[in-house]
Amino acid sequence: MPSAPQAPPWDVRRLPRAEGKCFLVTGGNAGIGYFVAEQLAGTGATVVLGSRDPAKAAAAIASIGSRVPGAEVRHLALDLADHATLRASVDSLGLDRLDAVVHNAGVALDRPPRRETADGHELMFATNHLGHFALTHHLAPLLRATPGSRIVTTGSFAAKSERLDLDDLQSTHDYRPKRAYARSKLAQMLFALELDRRLRAVGSTTLSVLVHPGGALDALTPPRPPIHARTTRERLSHLPLGLVVQGKDAGAWPAVRAVLDPSVRGGRMLGPRAFGLRGAPTTEPLWDHLTDTTTAARLWAAGRDLTGVDPTSTT
Repeated sequence: MPSAPQAPPWDVRRLPRAEGKCFLVTGGNAGIGYFVAEQLAGTGATVVLGSRDPAKAAAAIASIGSRVPGAEVRHLALDLADHATLRASVDSLGLDRLDAVVHNAGVALDRPPRRETADGHELMFATNHLGHFALTHHLAPLLRATPGSRIVTTGSFAAKSERLDLDDLQSTHDYRPKRAYARSKLAQMLFALELDRRLRAVGSTTLSVLVHPGGALDALTPPRPPIHARTTRERLSHLPLGLVVQGKDAGAWPAVRAVLDPSVRGGRMLGPRAFGLRGAPTTEPLWDHLTDTTTAARLWAAGRDLTGVDPTSTT
């Protein structure tokens, strides 16, 4: 019996066409999110940039338009730290379906003091994890209306050596900014995997896929003025690092594949091929602490209590 034909290897520079599809990228106005949006726009899809700053979003849209002729890109006013506004933001999309959302936006603080949102939540945890948790709930009707839709969550290598403190998720005690950031990203990653388990349990066709960009540096990222610029000196001084890490354009590849590749499965993690730090995107084994379903379930319950919503609830 002849064997089934194998799909060709994934080529980051020859992406499948996606005309008629619509993708939302949170934080799509800068960094890795910008390159996710630029690459997805090149497939012919409509791309929505979720961003708090309309001026930065306009600059990103202009930049994408200058590189992708005929790009269909628009801005959605979105503040993940202000959970009370998320329903209105989703309503303003004016869509009846959504093919994928890329949970990419994030806040990274590098020095004290600890900052809180208007709801009294620690800023990084509130934005990076709780904001996407609540946004997923509000997007659920659009995703359910789209067979095979995808929720792609961007994690971070910073989370690999961290563990959650379930008794102090908001870093109320012993606040350390870098640790609080890494824990917020770990929370996102556990959420993505728990979300897929819950989607499977209710028979949903929506997939939740986890990705991480590996080592992605500004100095190795191609310029996109005025969004991102680099000097020749910066580029040359960081060239040796290109042997082990990469730019943010390549850091976008796992998320783009998670959105577009029909062979991708939910509950998996995609990252760079070479030691998880650079190269073409591939499926990689989950880190040991990401398989802790007890912690993930407790985190889910905490997110539900803190936001007042449940991403897999139909009410």
